[in-house]
Amino acid sequence: MERATAKKETLALVLSGGGARNAYHAGFLAEVARMHPRLSFDILTGASAGTINLAHMAASPKPFPETMEHLVGIWSRIEVEDVFDVNIGSLAGHFGRWGMRLVSGRRGKFKGPEGMVDAKPLWSLLNRELKTDRGPVEGIRENIERGALQAIAVAATSYTTGRSVSFVQGQDIENWERANRHSMEVDIGVEHIMASTALPFFFPAVRVGDAWYGDGGIRMNAPLAPAVHLGADRILAVSTRFPRSAEDAERNRSSGYPPPAQILSTLFNAIFLDMFDYDAIQLERINRLVRDMPKALRGSLRPVKLLVIRPSQDLGRLTNEYEPRLPRAFRFFTRGLGTAETRNNDALSLIFFQHDYLSRIMEIGRADARANSEALAEFFDGSSS
Repeated sequence: MERATAKKETLALVLSGGGARNAYHAGFLAEVARMHPRLSFDILTGASAGTINLAHMAASPKPFPETMEHLVGIWSRIEVEDVFDVNIGSLAGHFGRWGMRLVSGRRGKFKGPEGMVDAKPLWSLLNRELKTDRGPVEGIRENIERGALQAIAVAATSYTTGRSVSFVQGQDIENWERANRHSMEVDIGVEHIMASTALPFFFPAVRVGDAWYGDGGIRMNAPLAPAVHLGADRILAVSTRFPRSAEDAERNRSSGYPPPAQILSTLFNAIFLDMFDYDAIQLERINRLVRDMPKALRGSLRPVKLLVIRPSQDLGRLTNEYEPRLPRAFRFFTRGLGTAETRNNDALSLIFFQHDYLSRIMEIGRADARANSEALAEFFDGSSS
């Protein structure tokens, strides 16, 4: 009689948002790939700029280490100009139209603003790197068909309905429906990724079908939930937010009245990153309840093993070292928001696509992977590694 083979646990990767700080993910995962070259993730989920990394991983036909080194190469070459137009005429035009809208009462015939910047460069970059012709990303479909990937979920926020939407592609998907969030089965394309990364006001909203969408972190109050819905038994969740100590959290970020940059930083942290940490706490609480529950009463509930990785350095504060090297026109507008008046530049770090800064935080990601090597090895035990 043959011995039953133990079922391989389903491994998911969840990436938080963070804009330019998502380069940290690339460095961290590249080092993980070096340490665990045979590792593969069954499920990929995330929101905001984290979906750029996820889409690249989901579409790549190469082994994990080669995929991640290629992604590191992309982040190493990115400049601000590759993400949005920093030409003085373009920036002045977009900011000017916002000003005209505010003072005109919408009575003029001028074209209203669709964002503070022109994001066409990022559209072009993603289409080029994901090898699409403004259609579905064929690499994702191919990896799902050959069994290299079970599913990918990209979260966005519908401005049309006000709900969080997870665009999902995979095999045998069971859609979910909750009060303020639901899933939608699609063939993932660049428009879904751009919708997920459309930072409110800064980037233009993106039309998908009959609805307009923005950044996936706005209404995603349960960022780990898509991975659980898709069947994850283990979740590696990588955040871009530094876990400040109580002492550091009490320090003043500026003197006098807080500049707009400081207010925006607090707001964006609350929207995009606080819920990631809160959901991790909630999942651990549910795990404890399920483990204490008799198996006969669990029904479809199951404990989900979770490992959360956070940066060992404050990636937002690091922007203060590199801010003087921004393109002059763009630096002029950001300083108008008070970026030179506060030590809390988390908002600026979201759009800080400066290659030397990106290289620095990728190195931090690699170092953090090495520092967490034992925890990662224990977590991956039972997975292909």
